Parts: sequence; structure tokens; C-alpha cells
Amino acid sequence: MLNYLWLALVTLAALIGGATGRMKEVTEGAFQMADTAVMKIALPLVGVMALWLGLMRLAERSGLVQQVARALRPLMRRLFPDVPADHPAMGSMLMNMAANMLGLSNAATPLGLRAMRDLETLNKNPGTATNAMCTFLAINTSSIQLLPTTAIAILAAQHSKDPTAIVGTAFLATICSTIAGVSAVKWMQNWRIFRIVPEPATAAGSSASAAGPHAATAEPEFSVPVEPTPMSLWGRAALGLMLAAFATVLVWIVFAPAGYHAATAALHAKIFPAHVPLPAWEDTSTQHFALRAIGALSLLAVPFLLVFFPLYASLRGVKVYEEFVEGAKEGFQVAIRVIPFLVAILVAIGMFRGAGGIEALKSALAPLLTPLGFPPDLLPMVLVRPLSGSATTALFAELVQRLGPDALVTRMAGTIFGSTETTFYVIAVYFGSVAVRRARHAVAAGLIADLVGVIASVVICHLMFA
Repeated sequence: MLNYLWLALVTLAALIGGATGRMKEVTEGAFQMADTAVMKIALPLVGVMALWLGLMRLAERSGLVQQVARALRPLMRRLFPDVPADHPAMGSMLMNMAANMLGLSNAATPLGLRAMRDLETLNKNPGTATNAMCTFLAINTSSIQLLPTTAIAILAAQHSKDPTAIVGTAFLATICSTIAGVSAVKWMQNWRIFRIVPEPATAAGSSASAAGPHAATAEPEFSVPVEPTPMSLWGRAALGLMLAAFATVLVWIVFAPAGYHAATAALHAKIFPAHVPLPAWEDTSTQHFALRAIGALSLLAVPFLLVFFPLYASLRGVKVYEEFVEGAKEGFQVAIRVIPFLVAILVAIGMFRGAGGIEALKSALAPLLTPLGFPPDLLPMVLVRPLSGSATTALFAELVQRLGPDALVTRMAGTIFGSTETTFYVIAVYFGSVAVRRARHAVAAGLIADLVGVIASVVICHLMFA
């Protein structure tokens, strides 16, 4: 699908540019966006990605991922009634969800493939997705994530005044998308069109034989980190003091008297230039408690993680500096890997925009989308999101570059990025690893989750930032 999309953009750019006499703009757009992809997006991304990958490695080595998984076990028993509580699939799914919540994509994918292989051992109809598989895929495609690290990194690389402003909005939007995805998958699993039909014995046998080697070769090697040393009494006290300090700051920001915010505004005016706006949570015109609370959470989320992960890992005997450096090494590799995708997509978009294609598309759809409060600038990213994560990253980066990192539409796009997932890619990889040919209602549930995530992102950002 992405091949046809990319080819269509390039071909239409040449045709529209030739018809409108804007071939010069088409050429300039191609070279300009190629330079932007490498020099202004990918390279500045190295440092930010190295920071987050280092922190995420500390969370994994300290056993924090495993603890989050154990905390979610009672909920998982209700979500997957067909899976025995002591089955290996339960632990694999819990680990995958915990890794997704913490943004550990490098660990989440192999854990997800391992979970699918474990679920396949319970499958009485090889080649057809079970209810547990569809539910697991719906949860994955609804993108359970506490922190949209990639979107924050792109905003920070483009010098956003408040790159973490989307943390609260993305968290709320991903709750909406997850509820929608799980509700849809549970509702549709009993539809007649999605009922499991047993396959003939010969077909089942051949499917089973094909699934085994395929799954074995597709599943990356993954070793659970060695359990770190237990935390001492003084370590628990130190961690408690840190949590209490952040909780005190959060409560003070939300419930502080108006005089405190007025004094902060006066100090802000003395320190920062006039063009630097006051943070939303300090703006005395924002009187709504929920908005102030979300703004405070967005403000404190990143400083909290920057302190909590290293402190927690250190108190559990992890060599924080060495492990952080090991995780940070991947930052440069991630930025380098994304360059070809950025160049390909941004060049096609630059050509299409230079020819006037994006303006024409926006003008045609604006009468339909504007009354609904949906900015037409978001349409390309929304359409590509279920197909390719790299292409969506490129589209989001282009949007940030064009509209600015602090624009309302940019924050909507960042929230969408953090609350939706590459549905078709996830389904193809996970189901392909166990040779599942009939996905049943997994695709529909995943797309419903994406749609609800998009709608929730636009509505929440309108309430927060408009």
C-alpha cells in the first residue's frame, strides 16, 4: 500500500506541476525536503533518542517492567478468559504490554511475537486467529503508552517551547482508543461473520507444520533480564522521599493560591523575553481544575522519569551509568535507520506540495472537515498512520517543520501519533509469525481504535490548547 501511495504522490506531483507550470517548484521542493530530512530532523534527533533509549534500558534492567506486568495480571485475567492464568502466554502478554506502556519498543516486539507463539499453542484451529489473539492485537494497535517519546523527541529537536505538553493529551486519547479497541473486539467476536470455522484436518495439519518453523525463525531472541538485588530499607525510604517531593510539587501547582501564580508570572516576565509565552498551567486565566491538573502532569512527567528511572535502578543494584550508555548507543543507529524513510516520504511530499497538490486536496476536503473541527492538515498523517510508522514519523516531522512545533495542529498531530498505531503492520508481523491467515475481527477492531484515538486527540487538544 505504501508503495502505491509513494508512487501516486510522485506521479501526481509531476502531472499537476506540468499542468500548472510549477515544475520548478516541484524540483525545489524535492531537494529542499531531502536536505530537511537529514540536516534538520534526523541528526538533531540523535541526542534526544539516545537520552530516552538510555532511560528505557534502566527501566528494563531494574525490573520495573516486570513489576508493572505483575500489577496488571488481575486485569489480564478478565481480558483473556480463554487463557489459563498460569500459561506462559499470560506472562508474555503482560511483559509486552508493560514494555509498550513504557515505550520499550525494542523489547515490546520480540515479547509480542513470543506471546503470539504461546497463544498459538492454545489454538484449536491453526491458521485462524483466536479470540485471545484478536484481543491481544487490539490492545497492541490501540497503543497503550504512558509517554509518546518519539513525538516528544521530534518536538524537542525542532525547539518547541513545551515539547512535553502532549503527554497529558496523548495519555487521555490512548485511554479512549484502548477502551474502544477492547470493546469492539469483545463485541464483534460473537458476530456470525467472525465466528471460528474449523478447517479440514489436512489443512489444519499443514498450517500447523507451516506455523512452527515460521514462528521459530520469526521470533527474535529475547532473554529476561536477571532479577536485580532487592531494595534495602534505606533505599525504600529514599525512593519514598523522592515520590513525596514530586507529589508535593504536583499538588502545590494544582491547588496553589492565585497569588503564587501571579508572582510566578511576574518572575517569568523578568527572566524570559516577551515572545516566550507563560506555561499553560501557570496562566491564571486557566481556571478549570482538570486542565490545570493535566498541564501539571505534562510539566512534571519528564523530570519525574529523568529522576525516577536512574534512582530506582541504582537502589536495586544496577550500574546506572554503564547501562544508560549501553542503551544510549542505539540513539545514533535509530536516527540513521530512519533517514531513508524520511528522505523518501519528505521528498514525495515536497514535490506534491510544490505542485500545489496538498493545497488542492485541503481545499476540496475543507468544507467537509472544518465544520467538524478537524484540520485538513492532519488528513495525510491520519490516512498513513495505520500503514507505516516510519512514514507517519516523516509526515509528523514535516508538519512540525511547516507549521511550527507549538501550533495547535502540531499538538493534535503529536497526540494522534501517541494514541494510535500502525495497525496493518502490527497485524501482519504478529499474525505472520504464527502463519495466521484469517485475522477475523482484529483488523476492524484495530481500525476502530485508531479512529477513536484520532477523534479523541482532536477534541482533547481543542479543550486543552485552543
